[in-house]
Amino acid sequence: MGGFSLWHWLIVLVIVVLVFGTKRLKNVGEDLGEAVRGFKKGLNGDEAKPADAARASAPADAAVTPTATTDADKPADKPGDRNPPNPPVVQ
Repeated sequence: MGGFSLWHWLIVLVIVVLVFGTKRLKNVGEDLGEAVRGFKKGLNGDEAKPADAARASAPADAAVTPTATTDADKPADKPGDRNPPNPPVVQ
């Protein structure tokens, strides 16, 4: 009574196919395979390749607009400014 036999698993498989359909199960399988491949690439350190592919797929005629510099982007040099300098490190 503890384990399921082969017939139990076949009945469950038939019910799942009837409920979800073969097309949806195929899409789930493809998505799962892509996720596993992406995980393996992440473990191997191939993260630079997708960034290069994204740059290659960007349109060549896309214009780059410069952004305006604000005071928040500038480093603070006076006491009391928003971003004070880091304190000296004593060793």
